[in-house]
Amino acid sequence: MAYLPNVLRETSEGLNQIPIQDILFQKREIFCIGPITEDTASALVLQLRFLQQDAPGQEITMYINSPGGEVPSGLAIYDVMKAVGCPIRTICTGTAASMAAVLFLSGDRRDMLPHAKVMIHDPLIPGGVGGSALNVDAIARNLMQTRRTVADIISAHTGKSLEEVLDKTASDSYFDAGEAVEWGLADRVIHQL
Repeated sequence: MAYLPNVLRETSEGLNQIPIQDILFQKREIFCIGPITEDTASALVLQLRFLQQDAPGQEITMYINSPGGEVPSGLAIYDVMKAVGCPIRTICTGTAASMAAVLFLSGDRRDMLPHAKVMIHDPLIPGGVGGSALNVDAIARNLMQTRRTVADIISAHTGKSLEEVLDKTASDSYFDAGEAVEWGLADRVIHQL
């Protein structure tokens, strides 16, 4: 794990070391960094729920730099983002790929740093597919249903038709910051945070 510095704060009890992510959390800033897993989803859902209860209706900022990951975990985060009732500003700080792209583009305000990238594609088959023909058929049907779900979300947040989205997601489609704005995946390119 990367080194995260502590910040020294003076209190009535003397100097205290506070983790930098705690200070940013107090400013309603959360982070989706690295692969999206069940653990990532759990942490982000808890943070979103806390911030919703702490100050209903106040904006939350989510910084995203992720290669994507598990679709069910990503959809859990997405559903909570839409359900908390607080506006969520997403900022792509590096790459928002695959499921992370879906989270990024679902923000109420979607900002990208100048050299950030977004990548969208169809969901991938989980490893170790095998078994009977009926089992493989069930997996394929579920994958196609997931493809449609993800494409519907992308379509809803970009204004593109389902056909346009499915055409783009048929292969890995990368967008630099300007292209992402042009295609409706982002709202603007920012140069200051």
